[in-house]
Amino acid sequence: MDALRIVEGEVRELIRLRGIDPLGQTGDVRRLVDAAVVDYDERALLGAVPSLGSLDAARKSLFDAVAGFGPLQPFLDDPSIEEIWLNAPTEIYVARNGESELTGVTLTEQQVRDLVERMLKSSGRRLDLSSPFVDASLPDGSRLHVAIPDVTRRHWAVNIRKFVVKASRLDHLVELGTLTPQSARFLAAAVAGGLNILVSGATQAGKTTMLNCLGASIGSRERVVTVEEIFELQFPLRDVVGLQCRQPNLEGTGEIPLRRLVKEALRMRPDRLVVGEVREAESLDMLIALNSGLPGMCSIHANSAQDAVTKLCTLPLLAGANISSSFVVPTVAACIDLVVHCTRRPNGRRQVTEILALGQRVENGIIETSSVFAVDGDGILRARPTGLPAVEKFERAGVDIFSLMETA
Repeated sequence: MDALRIVEGEVRELIRLRGIDPLGQTGDVRRLVDAAVVDYDERALLGAVPSLGSLDAARKSLFDAVAGFGPLQPFLDDPSIEEIWLNAPTEIYVARNGESELTGVTLTEQQVRDLVERMLKSSGRRLDLSSPFVDASLPDGSRLHVAIPDVTRRHWAVNIRKFVVKASRLDHLVELGTLTPQSARFLAAAVAGGLNILVSGATQAGKTTMLNCLGASIGSRERVVTVEEIFELQFPLRDVVGLQCRQPNLEGTGEIPLRRLVKEALRMRPDRLVVGEVREAESLDMLIALNSGLPGMCSIHANSAQDAVTKLCTLPLLAGANISSSFVVPTVAACIDLVVHCTRRPNGRRQVTEILALGQRVENGIIETSSVFAVDGDGILRARPTGLPAVEKFERAGVDIFSLMETA
């Protein structure tokens, strides 16, 4: 047995005897690790046990093993890594700056199970044969998704999408090249004016980051209620209530879906409603809420801004046979003012490639739209103010949108 394994066993035994929660009492764990390393090093100097080597490295490795997530903890601590996924215990990948790479870390099947169990401990969510998928948040805000056999072919499939804070305001997106200064000012004015904004894009295109940055432009006196499947949104505001879905219990009851949360949110006196993402019938409840005069924002998976509009006109039909396009399409036209489409470039860079305005005119089941901003041949997001959205909302907020759009 090597030196680290010996000290790890001693630390785990001390944690058990003292009744310490490794995830909740990290300070106590760190003190135990420090004391155990010093004690072991003194014994090693006498030749009674093998040497630990670098004491700082040993402390880090031991702390990660008993209070962190073991061999995966260095990836979670690395700010340049955005995502971690396990296809098999010997196939562990990370995404760094938008590009994937295979790591040299290998685990055993039991280590993967133990790590997942530790990750789920603080979430209260479960994973078993009756519920082979799980979505949960880690203590640092990262999002965990796990699928197990026989849904997967052989191994547990684990995905950790880290909460890497690269931008929390629209100005930060300008610095990163996601937005131009003019488009950022336009979006800030749109949020201040209470326009309803739909953020679209593919997976990892930066939709959640965009929602967070848009949320930072909400007035400080507004009460915001957010509803999500898993907590991801973080607004730098005082009056924010976040709601997340709940899985059914072992008896198959107690589930709280997104549709229920949208309805409950309306009873909480919101000045603004933010839905993390719509995928199914909850889009109908969101549209009904926005149609009552409540400003809001939401994200949706789509290949383009126009596809996002089409998808939002289709998803509410999943709510039931009595919901028809003749109701949904005009409602989308009346509710949604802007679509902000995010794209991830091959080099990993995120960019807003189009800001689409929706008009209230509908012909042959198609909503009239126009590009307010679009990427030109040089790859730069430029203003195209052919049809500005909800001019009256800008005017109520005291914004001269025409002057704003003329600014170079």
